[in-house]
Amino acid sequence: MSSTPPDQATKPKPPKPEDKPFELFMNEDLIPGITDALSKQGFPPVQINLSQGSRPVAGGDCWMIIGEINNERKFWLCFDNDKITSSKTLAISDYCPEPSILESFLIDEKRITKALIISRLIQRLNGQKWLGAN
Repeated sequence: MSSTPPDQATKPKPPKPEDKPFELFMNEDLIPGITDALSKQGFPPVQINLSQGSRPVAGGDCWMIIGEINNERKFWLCFDNDKITSSKTLAISDYCPEPSILESFLIDEKRITKALIISRLIQRLNGQKWLGAN
């Protein structure tokens, strides 16, 4: 019978940010991550926060990360419930107070992570030509 010396014992991995309760993950990990990613693109958000309310365009209660860039462009990243794996939509408003685009977001992904959400959001906003010329 072999035993592992104490200095070679496997240490438990720290919990993944995605394993945190929804509101903690959003406020401590996802929103700061989105803010950092937008700032690195040269477009720090004017405001970005977590809210619960009526989904833009389609209605129905949902959790939303609401972000505003340049006082002219706004996005709503909506989660059907308080799980990051729930169905998601993205609404976009360009130079008007109400969203002009509503689309599904990350519908085919099996594993939802902070990095995936951020990269796809940045990719979508860049596709909208919000983050520079394409």
